[in-house]
Amino acid sequence: MSLHALQQDFRAWLMAASSDAATRIGPDTSAGLAVYQNNYRAQLVGCLETSFPRVREWMGDEAFLSAAVTHVDNHPPHAWTLDAYADGFDGTLIEQYPDNPDLHELAWIEHAMSLSFVAADALPLPALDDIDWDAASLTLAPSLRLRTATTNAQQLWITLNDGELVPGSEMLAQPAGLIVWRREFGCYLRQVDAVEFEALRQVREDGRFEALCAWLVSRLGEDDGIARAGELLANWLGNGIVTGIVPGVVTGIEAGIEAA
Repeated sequence: MSLHALQQDFRAWLMAASSDAATRIGPDTSAGLAVYQNNYRAQLVGCLETSFPRVREWMGDEAFLSAAVTHVDNHPPHAWTLDAYADGFDGTLIEQYPDNPDLHELAWIEHAMSLSFVAADALPLPALDDIDWDAASLTLAPSLRLRTATTNAQQLWITLNDGELVPGSEMLAQPAGLIVWRREFGCYLRQVDAVEFEALRQVREDGRFEALCAWLVSRLGEDDGIARAGELLANWLGNGIVTGIVPGVVTGIEAGIEAA
């Protein structure tokens, strides 16, 4: 047997306990192979426990273990690092608990926090002097993650994280948005209203500040739309959500015309 074939059979045994693979590896090896398979599965379950501690606390150990085992059975590792194994666990939870949006959103928050922490760093902001905002484009933080919110999952995560008395899950009166991002060495979670959530999606699709203003005016009217655009921009800049501006710089000729 070649080394490659042996490796393939060993992988088949670890992932699916293939009896054919075990036979090809060698006679009387099932007991020894079982040790490797148990270690493999325990390591993957441990990875999920480490990646989703608040979800585990919310679900309870037994329910979480059942979901983790189901995930291990159906989703072998897909990357060179175990850090990536948490990808897709929220999908397993959706399949097993389709009527629990609070759990789905809680799992998203926990995974988004991890992804944001290891996301690329943002470049320093340029000077904001002499920017032609009619031509400027906004760049969102590479760490920013967005999701629609329908439950009080943000409150659940915060109280679980702080070790406080956890409230019951509730549906929100109005759909909102969840945003997660990193600023310097800290990750942040915020629930935003539907307008701000859609505004961030608008910036992600079309970063032009002029387009954002036009969209807000179409939603809120001219005065309120322009005012909200300025408010959002100041907030996003101050909190490190907008981390780049491609400026439309006012030229010397244009500056002279404006001055005249």
